[in-house]
Amino acid sequence: MIAIVESGATKSAWRVGDRSFTCAGTNVSSMPMETVKEHLCEGLSQIDCRLDGFYFYTAGIVTEEISLELEAFLHSKLDVAEVEIQNDLVAAARAVCGHSKGIAAILGTGSNACFYDGNDVELKAYSGGFIIGDDGGAAALGRRFMADFIKDLVPADVAADFSSRFDSSYQSIVENIYRGGAPAAYLGSFAPFLLEWYPKSAYVRELVDSNFNDFIVRLLTKYPVGEYKVGVVGGFGYACRDIFSKVAASHGISLGRFVPAPIDGLADYHF
Repeated sequence: MIAIVESGATKSAWRVGDRSFTCAGTNVSSMPMETVKEHLCEGLSQIDCRLDGFYFYTAGIVTEEISLELEAFLHSKLDVAEVEIQNDLVAAARAVCGHSKGIAAILGTGSNACFYDGNDVELKAYSGGFIIGDDGGAAALGRRFMADFIKDLVPADVAADFSSRFDSSYQSIVENIYRGGAPAAYLGSFAPFLLEWYPKSAYVRELVDSNFNDFIVRLLTKYPVGEYKVGVVGGFGYACRDIFSKVAASHGISLGRFVPAPIDGLADYHF
């Protein structure tokens, strides 16, 4: 029996044998490590069988030290022969490409992309996280919107609807972004609201389209998009597949599969 965990900043998908469940998400570059471990413990408490392998894919694995700390922590909690820690980029590539060459793009709370040679991630640019990167992702979209909202740059009808549905006080916004435990997830949580307004507001259309355009120009074109189709992984990308396809077509990019959650592809890969 093996366990596979695929985690973004908002939620994590767990597959233990043929059983699936969801827990809180992790991003080790924007969350305190103790929070990451607490969220892992939530899922580990639901495993009641001996495991032969534990495969953990999470956003924010940027140094070997992070991987080693997580590996040691999981070995301390589990009697398991093999623990593998990989980033969300490897998860996306394995899920959408399997063992074939291709380009994988992540469009979830955060964003990233890579060229995959069928075994390893061969080429990748730095995403930068939700503060200095993650263009195209839900958190970056929320960040753009919030930056406009606090400066009264959002059209009155959109701003009024937002204020009626969310705590829009400046104090609450600053508290959640700068002191909250999951700032990227907080910013990304406004994406469904903005997508509701996409057909009705030129302002929102420009906001969403420019977010995807920046992802393509600043990151995706680092890869051989003229030779390979781009597979898109992530709930936000799947929800926006028609919008993203339109923006990608304007750059001459051919798209492959849109996969809302990589866990099913990872299960095929490992099993």
